[in-house]
Amino acid sequence: MSRDWPTILREHQQVVAALAEQGAVLDGIAAAIVACLRGGRRVYTLGNGGSAADAQHIAGELLGRFKRERQALPVIALGTDTSTLTAVGNDLGFERVFARQVEGLVQAGDVVWALSTSGDSPNVLRAVELAAKRGATVIGFTGQTGGKLAGLCQHVFRAPHKSSDRIQEVHALAYHYVCERVEAEFTS
Repeated sequence: MSRDWPTILREHQQVVAALAEQGAVLDGIAAAIVACLRGGRRVYTLGNGGSAADAQHIAGELLGRFKRERQALPVIALGTDTSTLTAVGNDLGFERVFARQVEGLVQAGDVVWALSTSGDSPNVLRAVELAAKRGATVIGFTGQTGGKLAGLCQHVFRAPHKSSDRIQEVHALAYHYVCERVEAEFTS
């Protein structure tokens, strides 16, 4: 059964209102990214489906520009190279599409920012486990329960809902805030 617009809007507003206490978490995430970039390292973003689109969005805001003119920041979305994704998926299995890229690219001091509404996507979990072993800082954006991803991250933002549409809506609000905070640190 389809719900009406006022019901959807009210639900969205309740989820957004529940974010009021998340400022410190998001500031910690922004600080970790700034420290990484100031240290000459890179940020890698990843996710599946809508979270892959969000990972690309984040990379675009930080590599390109968000609101201010500033230097380009080395932020790369791992879901954008279709040749790599299909080759690794075909030859090694889809569960390794991100881990293989982490293996070849991520170094100690980098940040790996993983988005997963469930927190239980096997390919995301494999990637962050490997990233942590390589000495990267792992940031997770997930849903209310956090799934297994939450326990693998140094920094985790949990959207206070269980439905992927509400989770992704507040992920966008939260990562835009993080992008604004990071960008401000690199604007003269």
